[in-house]
Amino acid sequence: MASKRSARPRKGRSWRVRFFSLLAALPVVLGLTAAAYLLMVYPSQAHPGRGRLVRVEIPPQASPSVIARRLGRAGLVERPRLFAAYLRLFAANQALREGSIAMRDNLDPGAVARRLLVRGVSQVIVTVPEGDNRYQIARRLEAQGVCDAAAFVAVTERRSFLDKRELSADTAEGYLFPDTYTLRRRMPAGAVAARMIQNFRRRMMPLLERHARGMAQLSEQLGFGIDDVVRLASIVEEEAAVDEERRLIAGVFLNRLRSDSFRPLHRLQADPTVSYGCVREPERAPSCADFDGRHITRAMLRDGANRYNSYRHGGLPPGPISNPGLASLEAVLDAAQHDYLYFVARGHGRHSFSATLAAHNARVGEYLERQRAAQRDAGD
Repeated sequence: MASKRSARPRKGRSWRVRFFSLLAALPVVLGLTAAAYLLMVYPSQAHPGRGRLVRVEIPPQASPSVIARRLGRAGLVERPRLFAAYLRLFAANQALREGSIAMRDNLDPGAVARRLLVRGVSQVIVTVPEGDNRYQIARRLEAQGVCDAAAFVAVTERRSFLDKRELSADTAEGYLFPDTYTLRRRMPAGAVAARMIQNFRRRMMPLLERHARGMAQLSEQLGFGIDDVVRLASIVEEEAAVDEERRLIAGVFLNRLRSDSFRPLHRLQADPTVSYGCVREPERAPSCADFDGRHITRAMLRDGANRYNSYRHGGLPPGPISNPGLASLEAVLDAAQHDYLYFVARGHGRHSFSATLAAHNARVGEYLERQRAAQRDAGD
């Protein structure tokens, strides 16, 4: 039978439980208090200005921190860091003004923030899927009223625009990161493209840090830089239909680049490169005259005038053929290690992989037989 002493609650232990529970809740309480202060008290605090008109220049796509620092230097806000935190809460998912803005130097933080909001301009959410090329992105933007398609294509190949963003390629293809963007209607095409490139850099940096060893190996073995990773990832994006095959497909292409036995030597032999060449430079290759935007002809495969034709030219194409997502970029940096040199479709977006040409030809025969059987069944 339990003693009375053991049945009593242990006061010391109960006190410690309550203490640590309160301690765990403290960050939440402090966070809510800070948010309440930012949204309810801070916006109406008086600013010790004299009412003079001040003009400040806001760069395109500037972050709240950049805007707050410029306002602080102009004497329009007292504590830039605090104002930046308030602006993030106040203007979440709202468009902010760019260019030259004039306001009085005695406005409270709430009034300053309201002057920064874009008025009378509707916003639109645009989703850019992985694998879209810049021509497809341009049409998507125009269809949703963001900017003119031709203007977007033009700015993504304008040398001054590319140099300003330290892109050595001849276009921004590959660096227009696929994502969901909140944009404005009638927005400058350059501002849209700049945001996508900035997003690419922001998302790519952690990937390079995580796969520093893989990047170093590609550099040592094949002389790859980041641009080469993007070019190969754009091909993987077009070839892979299921996520679990991305690393396998990347491994096949890297094996072809490394192999001295694969023939023709170091040719990727990827169909999407051929079709992109006809989209990018239709006037260069005679075979592109019959391209319908979908089907690749034998003449197209044989046409060496197409610079992007990886059946006729060794190594990587002159530039990316699409804008790859993180999964395809990571697949190149962390490609599967195997001896496969060939792959062929086997249905439902999946592929059969082979190490020898004989095995590959057998897989191709099996695939063609399945196709013929399906056609016979459909005919019945």
